[in-house]
Amino acid sequence: MEVRVINKSGNALPGYETTSSAGMDLRADITEAIVLKPMERRLIPTGLFIELPDGYEAQIRPRSGLAYKFGITVLNSPGTIDADYRGELKVLLVNLSTEEFKVQPSDRIAQMVVAKHETVEWDEAQELNETVRGAGGYGHTGVK
Repeated sequence: MEVRVINKSGNALPGYETTSSAGMDLRADITEAIVLKPMERRLIPTGLFIELPDGYEAQIRPRSGLAYKFGITVLNSPGTIDADYRGELKVLLVNLSTEEFKVQPSDRIAQMVVAKHETVEWDEAQELNETVRGAGGYGHTGVK
């Protein structure tokens, strides 16, 4: 699948790091470091504008290394980019650690997964089919 993109960042376009990767790294489009204090959140620009085909979305997800090593994650994870959105892709980062974290120009800050999605039509009903699980929700199968 081909996706139209405008790249105003000067960074290379996102790409797959390995042949089996699902996500592509997004890079910060900033000219100087941004300091994220503990529990602070900031929108970080990427300089990318995309045109997805109908029936597709882009999901913005955390990078596992940033989350594990530094407590940096994407706050609204996964963030959804709809096919009709034409604005700049920005990443809502949050620092969940107790230390300041510097986002440097061109740093890999998140990953993007492009995925096909379905559109549903509702069939309003008075009852639903029974299942073994039934209405069992959070923690219904036990803690361990």
